[in-house]
Amino acid sequence: MSTYTMQATVKEFVEKYKLQSDIKTRYIDLVSELGEFGKEILVSSKYGKEKLEVNAQMLDEIGDCLFSILALCCEMGIDADEALAKALRKYEMRFECRGDVGSGEVLTS
Repeated sequence: MSTYTMQATVKEFVEKYKLQSDIKTRYIDLVSELGEFGKEILVSSKYGKEKLEVNAQMLDEIGDCLFSILALCCEMGIDADEALAKALRKYEMRFECRGDVGSGEVLTS
């Protein structure tokens, strides 16, 4: 399924079940879902002590993250397919210029 199709599917679902929300709420929902996904990674790896094995709960949580980001895109009028294509072009240019895709920002403590 393409990004465009996924976004259209989420938009239809949100409209069908009247789940429209304001942008702030959508953003908070996305952060919450990312936190749940992160927690599942920590728990499944025994907080990094064991090798991480992808499981059904992770699949559920990443699905929730995808739904949340696509719903946020819908509320903001952002074309997720276009945004992803732009990000990939940016990363490709960084890799070609510097050999990595990072932002180039150096974190200091």
